[in-house]
Amino acid sequence: MPRNTNKPAVDGAKNFLNNMKYEMANELGISNYNNVDKGSLTSRQNGYVGGYMTRKLVQFAEEQLKGQ
Repeated sequence: MPRNTNKPAVDGAKNFLNNMKYEMANELGISNYNNVDKGSLTSRQNGYVGGYMTRKLVQFAEEQLKGQ
């Protein structure tokens, strides 16, 4: 089994990103995402969570840049 080598670009961001992932999944109607076997979900469902997270992170960055 391969090790997960994905690391956040910013130290200390892992907990924030995990919480965000669970919040996004909940908003998309996937309840209890933190305890769900991700292998039992479709690729589309898992992709929606990652895509939604990315969209929100880009939106946050754009808002921060706009304020400069």
